[in-house]
Amino acid sequence: MKKKYHLQICIVILTLFFGLTKSVYAQQSVSFNSPVNTRTKPIELQLKKTYELEKAGVYASNEFDGARLSDFILENDSTATVIIKPENSPINNSGYYAFKTWSSSPKPFYFTFHYPKGYKHRYIPKLKTNNNWTAIDPAFIYRKDSIVTIKLNLSKEPILVAAQEIQSSTDVKNWYTNVVADKEYVTVKSAGNSVLGKNIPVLDIYKGDKKNKKIIVLLTRQHPPETTGYYAFQSFLETILDGSELSDVFLKTYRIIAFPIANPDGVDLGHWRHNYGGIDLNRDWSVYNQPEIKQIVKFITTASDDDEGDIILGLDFHSTTKDVFYTNKKRDNTSMPNFIDYWFAGLERNIPGYKVNESSGNSQEPVSKGWFLYGHNAVGITYEIGDATPKEDIEIKGQVSAKEMMKILVYIIKP
Repeated sequence: MKKKYHLQICIVILTLFFGLTKSVYAQQSVSFNSPVNTRTKPIELQLKKTYELEKAGVYASNEFDGARLSDFILENDSTATVIIKPENSPINNSGYYAFKTWSSSPKPFYFTFHYPKGYKHRYIPKLKTNNNWTAIDPAFIYRKDSIVTIKLNLSKEPILVAAQEIQSSTDVKNWYTNVVADKEYVTVKSAGNSVLGKNIPVLDIYKGDKKNKKIIVLLTRQHPPETTGYYAFQSFLETILDGSELSDVFLKTYRIIAFPIANPDGVDLGHWRHNYGGIDLNRDWSVYNQPEIKQIVKFITTASDDDEGDIILGLDFHSTTKDVFYTNKKRDNTSMPNFIDYWFAGLERNIPGYKVNESSGNSQEPVSKGWFLYGHNAVGITYEIGDATPKEDIEIKGQVSAKEMMKILVYIIKP
């Protein structure tokens, strides 16, 4: 009886040990030449309120997800100063703003943007009226040195003014729920929760048995305002799910793991760059101090380990001042040393007049493309779309880049 009892104890201990070992392995750090301190830092939360400029009869509100308005001050009877502060500093010089404004009676009114010293205006204002987004008329933008003022024709109907079109965590959920509604080969999962308890959704996509399928990872919205990159992610993923013969063959051969919103707290809080922990998540791909990256990494590596599928490609969708692909120079010994050359050639061949803008250099700081390279010997690419790239162009680039990726992996490189 004692021997049987001791045997059971040993089995429990071994089970716990191997489970712990696997958990630790799933969180294995990846070394970079230039480490970044990603321990949580304090942030300054906005005071959520509706500001009233009583003398002018003008109002402004930040009481919605994705808003960013720190203060609203009347300068004279026709102008207000819009105070915009980041969640903390140091931070990228990418002042994000979003607020609703209206007036008690119809009138033209001017809004002057003010940022802390050292920061400046980056984004052309986008306006949402009648549930439609449009860029502001350039004739209504006034610049004096680094100071930007805009003119709006106000009424009782609120105008939403934002640096970029708002895509909150709710908007993202509505999009992917609709996209995968009739697709039994897509499983919506969760990598975990953010600090504020918001879901970090994952789309697990494949046909047939997932065992031994090589894995492509897609992710976006590490940086909250970067919605043009998110739109490219949407077009890319929708193309993979379009039901074509190419898509069918591809998904029977490969597995896609897609993260449509990596930083839901930062997105909904209207942050310039960081998560609720005050950290740039795309600098945390080494020791995973922040819960978002820790859980995303755990999900990817656990899927790879459990189902014996090698990670071969990671695409991280972002936005910047112009379209660019950030790549790693190291390719010879990666899973697909010729993929990037084939892929870029396909883009130029299939998008009229298009020339790929590539910026290549092995990742020194702990960013996602470096994690794919150094952690998994996989191809890692940061897929950047310009702040002002037209939506129709983004859609075409997303479609073509997805089709060319699938063609290369199905017909040229093969698993």
